[in-house]
Amino acid sequence: MSRLFEAWDLGPLRLSNRIVIAPMCQYSAEEGSATDWHMIHLGHLALSGAGLLIVEATAVSPEGRITPTDLGLYSDANEAALARVLQAARAHSPIRFAIQLSHAGRKASSRAPWEGGAQIRPGEPGGWKTLAPSAVPHAEGEDVPLALSLADLQRIRADFVRAAERAVRLGFDGIEIHGAHGYLLHQFLSPLANERTDAYGGSLENRMRFPIEVFDAVRAVVPARIPVWMRISATDWVPGGWDIEGTIALSQALKPRGCAAIHVTTGGVSPRQAIRLGPGYQVPYAQRVRAEVGLPTIAVGLITEPEQAEAIIAAGEADAVSLARAMLYDPRWPWHAAAKLGAHVNAPPQYWRSQPREYKDLFEGSHFGQR
Repeated sequence: MSRLFEAWDLGPLRLSNRIVIAPMCQYSAEEGSATDWHMIHLGHLALSGAGLLIVEATAVSPEGRITPTDLGLYSDANEAALARVLQAARAHSPIRFAIQLSHAGRKASSRAPWEGGAQIRPGEPGGWKTLAPSAVPHAEGEDVPLALSLADLQRIRADFVRAAERAVRLGFDGIEIHGAHGYLLHQFLSPLANERTDAYGGSLENRMRFPIEVFDAVRAVVPARIPVWMRISATDWVPGGWDIEGTIALSQALKPRGCAAIHVTTGGVSPRQAIRLGPGYQVPYAQRVRAEVGLPTIAVGLITEPEQAEAIIAAGEADAVSLARAMLYDPRWPWHAAAKLGAHVNAPPQYWRSQPREYKDLFEGSHFGQR
């Protein structure tokens, strides 16, 4: 039997298999609100047969958006627009939905990738002044962010809480807090971005303080039936930056606080990063967190083949695998993986006639007669 297609309990949440669709920004929102593109995109992925779909990095405040067209969950209009998308997707798919709550910090106010991705400086159309742990820009020559005051930290914690409360009202099955890819919480963790001299900077304990406070604040307002977890970059890929040892320490601190899992990725905090790419290149970091902390982990990073994903789960390197670009390229990846691995996958009855004859039992409960 395929281990990849075994049911998995993410805390109190039962998933039908161990395939996770990673959060992927679409840069297609209007004032933070989901549009028809999100209806098409998320509805399409909801039919994939994956166990969990994590909605893209969703800003907890307008200034927390990566780009002016990022998704947000900071207003009633944002909430209503996302409710419309979720209602349509849920009507036709049993997939579980989670949302990733985020604040971009000094990496905010940027152009969409297909527009070059460069910073939009304050005063330029669509731009705003960014915020960060310290007045240190992400890249040389960029506008210097404002260093956050203690009052600012309190306000941002409250923004995460309000967004989490909206996520609960929307009926999300899980909440992921974005502590990776060089965004605000990662900026606090990394010595490359955090030069503070107060209780939120300096030592490892101090640099972990704000991300932990945000996690605690969110966990406190989310019902126990809904798992909350964090995505963490396990290394900055820069000497002297955040590393796997810090990741293990943070994961150990999060475990007794009710963190359901660690979604393990890498990089993003510095353009000086020197990433060593290769198939499954981030999986060893997930394996270390799982082995040394005892928390479930979700592995990501050039996991493209069904046999590769199966081997990761079977070897105990991670509890689930997360796919991003591979899922965009092949939105039916779980169908094709189930066919290769001799497993079953959920698909809408409208699509049952598509299963090849050699895989007649591919779709769960499928039977299709036609006069």
